[in-house]
Amino acid sequence: MKLATEFKSIAARPALLVIILACASNGLFAQQRRDREPNEVYAARRAKLAAQASSPVVLWGLTGREEFSQAYIFTQEDNFYYLTGHNEEEAGLIVLPALKAGQSHDAWDSPREILFLPAKNPQKEKWNGVRLSPSDPDISARTGFASVQPFTEMRAYVEKLAKLYPNFSTVLPYEKENGGYPHEKAVVDWLQLAVPQTKLKDIRGAVEAMRAVKSPGELAFLKKAIDLSLDAHFEAMKMMRPGLYEYQVAAKMVEVHAMGGSEAEGYAPIVGAGPNSTALHYDKLARKIADGDIIVLDVGAQFSGYSADITRTLPANGKFTSRQREIYDVVFGAQNAVFSALKPGMNFCKSGDNSLYKISYDYINSHGKDLHGKRLGQYYIHGLGHHIGLNVHDPGESCKPLAPGMVVTVEPGIYIPEENLGVRIEDDVLITETGFELLSKRLPSEPAEIEKIMAEAAHSAGTGRAGEQPKPD
Repeated sequence: MKLATEFKSIAARPALLVIILACASNGLFAQQRRDREPNEVYAARRAKLAAQASSPVVLWGLTGREEFSQAYIFTQEDNFYYLTGHNEEEAGLIVLPALKAGQSHDAWDSPREILFLPAKNPQKEKWNGVRLSPSDPDISARTGFASVQPFTEMRAYVEKLAKLYPNFSTVLPYEKENGGYPHEKAVVDWLQLAVPQTKLKDIRGAVEAMRAVKSPGELAFLKKAIDLSLDAHFEAMKMMRPGLYEYQVAAKMVEVHAMGGSEAEGYAPIVGAGPNSTALHYDKLARKIADGDIIVLDVGAQFSGYSADITRTLPANGKFTSRQREIYDVVFGAQNAVFSALKPGMNFCKSGDNSLYKISYDYINSHGKDLHGKRLGQYYIHGLGHHIGLNVHDPGESCKPLAPGMVVTVEPGIYIPEENLGVRIEDDVLITETGFELLSKRLPSEPAEIEKIMAEAAHSAGTGRAGEQPKPD
């Protein structure tokens, strides 16, 4: 299939594509740190959405006022960015439904897709740098939109459309783990004020379904994010020793990401030692690492908006205890059992004949016991994996069959608070036509190999073990 050929081609030359995309985009978007895909890719996505829509699609990007922290750096709302490639504040988008077969025109006499941007503001640009505006002479070539209008005129276009269409489509608000609700509600409130007679339909599902299968450009960005994450995990293995603080390990990993071109972290770094290893999303990074601790490191870079998600579990002093090794081997075995079955058509459902989660759970629940002789399944307290992309928890239904071009995590884990013992191993995989490609394979997960890397690093630093301080010259 053509799709498979494209995926194999990009897999063979990801670095080349990233360079090509960077050269193509950096000249156009000099203010942007991230690279982006060519305008044609975003245009094709909008055309696909228009073909599915039965009413005008009206979306806002983020305004930059959703966050007031002085450390905040603007990042576009994921669905808006996926359709436009635009990563600046206060933008809007209208996409009309595609004309039906045989139609050359309809009652709408304006462009069928319009990007709305803020007007030029030289005073503001003195503080924040140059921004794209509708009055830029080459704005169409830079954005890929034939029509770019001032954001202040968006309401007039919406009111005009409401005379022709009884319904509009937008992203309707709902509660979710990482927020998004206030922005979505603001758009809905604005539409209901501007055109109160119009009924609103949810376009979220259509956009998110498109996002599940990655384009060649998206794969290139994801692979770069993953490679930077692997580099950071290697550094963590090499520096790890008792006496460090969790935040020091995280700081080194973030430095590796940033020096490699990552514009942000994919999520707050998780470095959990000892009792903190059993907290799934622990991000306080306050503990001083002790001899005998086990450490869960769940740290992933973002590159050009796309996030990796990698976890390894390390012994603080470079050597797993017998109990730590016992639990680690169970998690390692569960992940390998999943890899043996991972292919298109399988899913992350909690049950069913094609459930990869069930394979991992059954393995964990049939290998090893807790201190009271009970099975370990009760300590596997999360799902097996999720999609990654523009969001580290990218859209994707757990019970929907995996398909070629999807990129997902595989991350079984066991967390036993009574023993201050948590183990998670997480890798990123690309689903292919016949199976999968392990995108994070460069980073070892075999416990013996981890111990070897840590021992060699300790020896190079002049210590006999990872927990000892270097001897003075």
